[in-house]
Amino acid sequence: MFGDARFWNSFRVTAVYVLVGVPLQLALALALALLLDKGMRGLPLYRSVFYLPSLLGGSVAIAILWRQVFGKDGLVNGALAWFGVDGPGWIGYPDLALGTLVVLNVWTFGSPMVIFLAGLRQVPEMFYEAAAIDGAGRARRYFSITLPLLTPIVFFNLVLQVIFAFQAFTQAYVVCGGPGDATMFYTLLLYKEAFTELDMGYASAMAWFLVLVVAAFTAVNFWLSKYWVFYDD
Repeated sequence: MFGDARFWNSFRVTAVYVLVGVPLQLALALALALLLDKGMRGLPLYRSVFYLPSLLGGSVAIAILWRQVFGKDGLVNGALAWFGVDGPGWIGYPDLALGTLVVLNVWTFGSPMVIFLAGLRQVPEMFYEAAAIDGAGRARRYFSITLPLLTPIVFFNLVLQVIFAFQAFTQAYVVCGGPGDATMFYTLLLYKEAFTELDMGYASAMAWFLVLVVAAFTAVNFWLSKYWVFYDD
């Protein structure tokens, strides 16, 4: 397995997807949670609309829709045509295909956003009042109060989304199918080895290696958490 070039390519593709997609997803989720925490009118509606992609993001229907959006004659290129730009075939071009899947992962920010929103509601208001009396500005209150008290929620979302990202399969299988192995995710290669090549032993070895990698990432996150996660008790 370790001598297989496709194995290492699939691991690299998945690692890029995790290391780029997860931070962007969490950053967008936190930004929108901060916006919705302001008590704007129609909050339940916005919360439901933003959460909907998380329910559908891993489905085949959404993957097919995404393929239509980023296809050569899709919605994105149609919008670019209004500005005289001839857009490429995003999902068929090896250098761009993985980026479209990262965008799809970022788009499914609803679940961590709702968790962030719940965490923001638990921050005691007295801390903000004390900081305002001391003359702290909005940015100072965010970095000195909101973010430190929200670090357990950030840690929780980080661990979950890393695990989910390593398991990504439907998006690559339906949207791109791996043009030039540019979107050959680890789970996609595992599936092909098991159910196309019928090499169950090799696929089982890959599955166990994935378990070990996910466990290692989780263990490292827990070890690093003692340096940046703040628990007020």
